[in-house]
Amino acid sequence: MGQDEPVGILRRAAAAAARVVGGDPGAGGMTHAWIFTGPPGSGRSETARAFAAALECERDGTGCGECHGCHTTMGKTHADVRFVAPEGLSISVHEMRALVLRAATAPSGGRWQVVVIEDADRLTEAAGNALLKAIEEPPPRTVFLLCTPSTHPDDISVTIRSRCRVVALRQAPAEAVARALTGRDGIEPETASWAAAASQGNVAQARLLAADPTARTRREAVLSVPRRLTGVGACFDAAAALIEAAEAEAATTFAENDASERAALEQALGAGGTGRGAAGAMRGAAGQIKELEKRQKSRTTRAQRDALDRALVDLAGFYRDTLVTTMGAPVAVVHQDVADQSAAAARKWTPESTLRRLEAIVACRQAIEQNVKPRIAVEAMMLSLWKG
Repeated sequence: MGQDEPVGILRRAAAAAARVVGGDPGAGGMTHAWIFTGPPGSGRSETARAFAAALECERDGTGCGECHGCHTTMGKTHADVRFVAPEGLSISVHEMRALVLRAATAPSGGRWQVVVIEDADRLTEAAGNALLKAIEEPPPRTVFLLCTPSTHPDDISVTIRSRCRVVALRQAPAEAVARALTGRDGIEPETASWAAAASQGNVAQARLLAADPTARTRREAVLSVPRRLTGVGACFDAAAALIEAAEAEAATTFAENDASERAALEQALGAGGTGRGAAGAMRGAAGQIKELEKRQKSRTTRAQRDALDRALVDLAGFYRDTLVTTMGAPVAVVHQDVADQSAAAARKWTPESTLRRLEAIVACRQAIEQNVKPRIAVEAMMLSLWKG
């Protein structure tokens, strides 16, 4: 959707990769390491997966979407394609070393070993160094696909960036997102248009808003924040509500999965067994259970921060609409359903105070990324939003 230039680059690269597989070592246009950048909702991971499918495509790299290679890659079950996504706050060096070692083997299907690293900006420094060594001395027929918000040193190291080809994606226009929701998901055009605008071009978020009443309720609660900030006490109440909503969303997302993971581990370690040594085996398994709980806690923390960040993006959209209305800018508002509220705020606030409020939200997001306690960062932001 609106990514014609990147799609053209990747199609030519996949065709060149197919020629390499066919025995043409001089085929140009293909390289062993790629970085896909773009804002949230631009489709970084989806584009990387589609490119991986084209590399494994059995019809000369066309990415037909019909062959076994395409189907299994898109379904994340291809034997030669590995997907890495951080369950917690970061990707560890142990995980990266194991991945690099596995990627050094020859492809079992005779085409390419492909490693797709989603959220590569969450690599620890040691994990990045392990990956860098593999990229500097790439195994034959191995391709690394990294997804990051940008090529800024805060997101990906300069040395890794210098050894990769960058594909820059942009956020899809709301009209394109709406068409996708209508055509692929069968969503009513009016609902699709509203969800596409409200999600600010984020396809996954637009699909969620269009289909999930709970997601719409959470968004409504976030957009009611500006009118609820009537004093210091109200600021702290609003901050607590925002944090608690993010925590509840994360807990709901992983509650069933956490329970099943623990049950599976306990069963594998002999829980419920009656044979000799079963009780002793469970006593000795405490360390493994503790490690699982640690991973689950890290994953939940990450989910809480992601949920909170989505709320902050929605809130920033309200103040952006207020500023657009104040300045009479010839662009549409993001949150059409609360346009009356943002227009009322535009009449009340000066452009400078609205801009300060926007800056407070940006500062809050940055503080949370730098591991400031979310509650502290959000409380400080709410006070700034109230004061203006």
